[in-house]
Amino acid sequence: MEVTVTYVLVIIGVALVFDFINGFHDSANSIATVVSTRVLSPGVAVFWAAFFNFIAAFTIGTAVAKTISKGLIHPEVIDANVILAGLIGAIVWDLITWYVGLPTSSSHALLGGYGGAAIAKAGFGSLIGSGWVKPIAFIVVSPLFGMLLAMTLTVGLSWLLRRARPAPVDRVFRRLQLVSAALYSLSHGANDAQKTMGIIAGLLVASQAHFIDATGWMRHLYMPNSDHIPMWLVLSAHLAIALGTAAGGWRIVKTMGNRITRLRPFGGFCAETAGGISVMAASVLGVPVSTTHTITGAIVGVGASRRVSAVRWGVATRIVWAWVLTIPLSAAIAMLAFLFLR
Repeated sequence: MEVTVTYVLVIIGVALVFDFINGFHDSANSIATVVSTRVLSPGVAVFWAAFFNFIAAFTIGTAVAKTISKGLIHPEVIDANVILAGLIGAIVWDLITWYVGLPTSSSHALLGGYGGAAIAKAGFGSLIGSGWVKPIAFIVVSPLFGMLLAMTLTVGLSWLLRRARPAPVDRVFRRLQLVSAALYSLSHGANDAQKTMGIIAGLLVASQAHFIDATGWMRHLYMPNSDHIPMWLVLSAHLAIALGTAAGGWRIVKTMGNRITRLRPFGGFCAETAGGISVMAASVLGVPVSTTHTITGAIVGVGASRRVSAVRWGVATRIVWAWVLTIPLSAAIAMLAFLFLR
């Protein structure tokens, strides 16, 4: 298929659609705890989360976007069809898992789709092996860190507040949960929106010949490299994910908020704070992590800190299996998409 300016612009549009679906699919991560504890209604909660998804554009920087654009696939392999096929793999897998109500990772769907499309074009040698170490390792590290941090917060705060009466504690943490939900939504936008930025940046660098002599607004699409992510791209990605979050992925809210373990405002605060800190730390380090995995681990940590039986391990096991399958199945879908496009 001939690559034209129009084709590149269409793929940018598809990437922003994926970003919207990412927000739609992952909105449950940001609002499930604050909704299940009845601190906010679902309608208010999604707009609270969407606002902080967008504000994240001005906080963390673009280290994750640079990892995605130039740290995973050898630059000479990246082209418009690889990008588009990778996006198709991620979008299809996201929609499947949204439909069945599983909180899988949009981030890992994108990584799987991107890698699968590159493999379909040039084999496993197209992957930068060292670049995949951290994202793959954090499949395990991020939920474990979220779980341990949530358990530590829950146990520590429970000990400090052991003499306090339940009703005042509940009132205080209902207010504090607004802050923790904002922190988690900020971290979600900071990490997940950057993945779409990285994909678009990789596309524009690979297609720079089409824009090198551009005039008017199109001159802003010229990118000789991805060392600097332009502000129009940063704002576009954050706006798309914020709009997706505002649309809400209601099927997953029930799974995240109630089926893993029962939460009260105290537990919701601990889970969101642990998840937000974990994802923020990864974003600063430039590691594309799964916000879904992290908040799920944190919720499990809150439940397990009370008693092991407070966690519905059958539901948690089903979620873990979906995590395991996300990268290979999104990669397989992307491989088929690339063969079709080629």
